[in-house]
Amino acid sequence: MSSDARAARIVAAVHGRQRPTSAACVEPLVSWLQTELGSDGLIELYGRFAHGTDRVSALMREAIWRAAAHRAGDGLSIAPGAGFLHLNTFSFGSGVRICTGAFLQGRFDGRCDIGDHTWIGPQAYLDARDLILEEYVGWGPGASILGSVHTGLPIDVPIIRTDLEIKPVRVEAWADIGTRAVLLPGVTVGRGAIVGAGAVVTRDVEPFAIVAGVPARLVRYRTPEDTREPEGVAAGAEYGGLS
Repeated sequence: MSSDARAARIVAAVHGRQRPTSAACVEPLVSWLQTELGSDGLIELYGRFAHGTDRVSALMREAIWRAAAHRAGDGLSIAPGAGFLHLNTFSFGSGVRICTGAFLQGRFDGRCDIGDHTWIGPQAYLDARDLILEEYVGWGPGASILGSVHTGLPIDVPIIRTDLEIKPVRVEAWADIGTRAVLLPGVTVGRGAIVGAGAVVTRDVEPFAIVAGVPARLVRYRTPEDTREPEGVAAGAEYGGLS
């Protein structure tokens, strides 16, 4: 195989450059659903369209999520198999994409804000009990947020029966979270930061920092002089276990 055949290519972004739009029928359908169906009715109806791959199912998923959410902008795109809990505690900006198999776990007294043009990858898990993802966040396939932890006290009862401590998680605008990365409770990922694939983020990440490894550690900072990311950062391959 020639070296040219294995060379990297630069192609135009898709999701981040699309103008968010909804079909004309969605807005009146959202209003009708909110008037005619309660929370239980919306969940039951969603079950009928959750896994469909046809255009009608896609339109119904958007309408149901928008009807059930606290707030949702135009162009909310929900792929087959995406799931939720306590959707009424979520606010979505315009042009948000939730990919196949992603699960967003809210809480009845929680809050989750997801900003404009944010992309949530396939099989992602968001513990969204106190979560803010700002605009243009890229959330890689299989990446997870853990926003709570059992106190483990007292020690003479099973840990799963002890109280939960919920800590806010924040991901600022333009940040990119790699495939199967994990954000632990209480962390903030700064604006424009990159978290490498498989990284475990245990403390705050500064704006425009690149971190990778378990636990995640600083690789370097992005600068205006950058022309491309160094090989291995996106995969986290070269930087695991940095000390």
